[in-house]
Amino acid sequence: MPGALPSPGLASPLPDAYLEHLRLVRRVADLTLDAYARDLRLLVAFVHARGIAIEAIDLGLLEAFVRDLMQREYSPRSVARIVACVRGFYKFLVIDKRLERNPAADLRAPRAWQALPESVPLDAIDRLLAQPDVSTPAGVRDRALIELLYATGLRVSELVGLKLADLDLGRGVLTCTGKGSKQRMVPIGDAACSWVERYLREARPVLLEGKTSQALFVNQRQAHALSRSGFWRILAGYARAAGISEHVSPHVLRHSFATHLLENGADLRAIQMMLGHADVSTTQIYTHVLEARLRSVYEQFHPRA
Repeated sequence: MPGALPSPGLASPLPDAYLEHLRLVRRVADLTLDAYARDLRLLVAFVHARGIAIEAIDLGLLEAFVRDLMQREYSPRSVARIVACVRGFYKFLVIDKRLERNPAADLRAPRAWQALPESVPLDAIDRLLAQPDVSTPAGVRDRALIELLYATGLRVSELVGLKLADLDLGRGVLTCTGKGSKQRMVPIGDAACSWVERYLREARPVLLEGKTSQALFVNQRQAHALSRSGFWRILAGYARAAGISEHVSPHVLRHSFATHLLENGADLRAIQMMLGHADVSTTQIYTHVLEARLRSVYEQFHPRA
């Protein structure tokens, strides 16, 4: 059926019930139904990653979902459409007496938002990096993964999509393929280079068990590239072990990379190039860091601050 929504983990019949209502009662076109299904998949994945049932969500978590979409560089128009879908979904659940109240009643479209990226403090980054058990091949791989992500600010799809040929550790750079199949070169710091070299030397051959693969980071069972969801679970587990209260995802580490560079004086244009943003206006979500720095300098040095 067009628009059918597979239910991953924390299974709930509610999204499928809404899609069925749209198809049979409201006679929504197949293409529109497919768009609604994609939007609901995003919501299902978001709450599933946090161990929350879709019917137990509240406004605060829905707002976090919208911020997550914006930080993942969905366009304002796309986010507005997703918000409309979510509002319609929860309105249906209330009308159909499946929920007592509508948690999305006051959910706003992105025009009303200031999208400030979440980031993780430096001390929490250090604790996170200390979690993998580097006496094991998988631990060395995971340490190299997190080091490389924090060192480069790659999107998670770019990170797990890296191939051996994309690395030039001698020069300390990598080539990644981003949105629109655009390639860019990104520098790699010495610490990340060192861990990637150790992974290639000690861990990757063990994980491959004699098989071959062009993928840089491979899983433990087959000579396949590590998946996005696989890395997400790995990172979330280490964040919990590190006692980090902030929600940590690959996107948050990407934002931490940019925020920490800016805090230490990096140029916004250089950060734009490293992040692979087509327009500097996208990178300007980080200017709140500059504003905070200016306020700190003002309060420290102005005689009447």
